[in-house]
Amino acid sequence: MNNISLYESELLTNHYHPKVFAYYFKKWESYDMAFHTHNEVEIMYVIDGKCIVDTEEESVSMKKGDFILLDSNVSHRLIVEKNTPCRILNVEFSFIKKERRFPSIKELAAENKNLAELLLLNRPYVVLKDPNEIYHTLKNLVLEMDKKESEQEIMIQLLLAQLLIQIARMVVEESGKKSEQQQANVYVKKTIEYLHHNYDCDIQVKDIGQAVNLHPGYLHRIFKKQTGSTIMEYLTSLRMEKAKMLLADTDIPVIEISYYIGINSRQYFSLLFKKYTNKTPIEYRKSVEQNIVKFGR
Repeated sequence: MNNISLYESELLTNHYHPKVFAYYFKKWESYDMAFHTHNEVEIMYVIDGKCIVDTEEESVSMKKGDFILLDSNVSHRLIVEKNTPCRILNVEFSFIKKERRFPSIKELAAENKNLAELLLLNRPYVVLKDPNEIYHTLKNLVLEMDKKESEQEIMIQLLLAQLLIQIARMVVEESGKKSEQQQANVYVKKTIEYLHHNYDCDIQVKDIGQAVNLHPGYLHRIFKKQTGSTIMEYLTSLRMEKAKMLLADTDIPVIEISYYIGINSRQYFSLLFKKYTNKTPIEYRKSVEQNIVKFGR
């Protein structure tokens, strides 16, 4: 069995070795490749410059240190724009029946959970940033394949195993980060909803953490990362916008506005409002007085 998918179920049920069928370094200049497929799995590594790899799903911009792992028979093409040359290392491999004592893909996956997860992902391609380890393995693999020594095959299998395990670890870590990011998005959304529903109450971060079932410190960190502001900064901004609306569209006395937005100190409210709008609450109301709508009681 050769020329098969990286995600072929038989890789985990029978014994196969990876085998490199082609490899080359090449500098591309002003090139627009036609869409095509390979029977082998392909790794394209950008050594220098930048390029674009188009698939049927999306167009991927790649630069130095980026690489793409393309499964077999995935339609793609390479584009290198004018005056932006790109040097790429390509390695194409598939799988053959186990012939020697070196562990098969099945045996390696049994010992390495990341590799086992990679072989079950069934993703047509993955794009990753090299943490300064993939290129060294690829380069050593190519150098080893250029040798004509009797013990060459064991080194090639060692390097291929290393390469697959390194990539598997990166893919699984990336998937974990995406999952964590998605979960963080959910918590941030819940927090914003809580603030919009409770801005008129005396709120502390610990109260929000309890409401969304998350540790306040961790919630604070992911909120700042997602929105660019702290929870209390967001709450203050929300309260000031509500205060502006109440001052402009109602006749609620200025001295009572602070209580409508969850701030129990009139002085503190005035300071915050002046900082936020460059006007005192009274000055702001006067500036929009013509727009006031009597507040029904």
